[in-house]
Amino acid sequence: MATGDANALVEQFPGLVQPKADLTPFTIFKVGGPAELFAQPTAIKELSALVQAAGAAAVPFRILGVGGNVLIRDEGIAGLILRLSAPIFTEVRAQGNRLRVGCGATIASLIAAAARQDLTGLEHLVGMPGTVGGALRHNAGGRGGDVGQFVHSVDVMDHHGAIITRERDELRFSAGTSNLDDPVLLIAEFQLDSEKADVIVKRLRKAWIQRKASHPFSYQAAGRIFKNPPGMQASQMIEQTGLVGTKVGGAQVNERDANFFVVEPRSSSRDVIRLIEMVKAKVYDKFKIDLELEISIW
Repeated sequence: MATGDANALVEQFPGLVQPKADLTPFTIFKVGGPAELFAQPTAIKELSALVQAAGAAAVPFRILGVGGNVLIRDEGIAGLILRLSAPIFTEVRAQGNRLRVGCGATIASLIAAAARQDLTGLEHLVGMPGTVGGALRHNAGGRGGDVGQFVHSVDVMDHHGAIITRERDELRFSAGTSNLDDPVLLIAEFQLDSEKADVIVKRLRKAWIQRKASHPFSYQAAGRIFKNPPGMQASQMIEQTGLVGTKVGGAQVNERDANFFVVEPRSSSRDVIRLIEMVKAKVYDKFKIDLELEISIW
């Protein structure tokens, strides 16, 4: 699993870069193997130095948020995994109708900050796991709209550790994706509308009830698996194949929403992958549609 000169990074950043680190505490599914290297930088300069050093050592790196849409293979991940959980990467600041948010912040903290400032537009995201950075990359949203429509600018870091601001006119958001393919997303600025506090609270309550009515219970390790094909619902297609409740090892098609898989403790990512393959095959046989994954398999 070794890549580049991994030992050079461990030696250059003693105590910060950890070899063979367990990632299960940082993912929704709680399964999978270790990272070859893992680091949680505490400052932007430290992050920049890590990015530059990884490039010099030919070690690829990835950003891991809360692991809401990531399934880690049992054999683990090669390269350096960075987690931006320090306060400098999760801070939320308000100025008028704008919020500047660290991309390591959770979607929940973004929504809460907006509500405290009587700012509206993001209520439909309530209950979604994940970070602001992940929401931007995948243009998180639903019936009430998507996160991209409120983005004013995004500060990003390139492969050389330099910070660049990407303005609204160069950003592109579409269903389930964006052109924010930069190595690191640092800070997003949102332009929102003002609204009365009680109106925002009502919208949040309604969105929360709707989401929790069909989603797995909060104590379950579960994730949304497939994108919805145009004009169709993946959950309904899976239901019509008769796979609701089907298990492969410790992975099961959720009974409340068939597009969610629930994973039992001490299970394996191999079980999830086998269940994915089974569902894809059954749906294709019935509908002649090849379901596209919403999660990423690392």
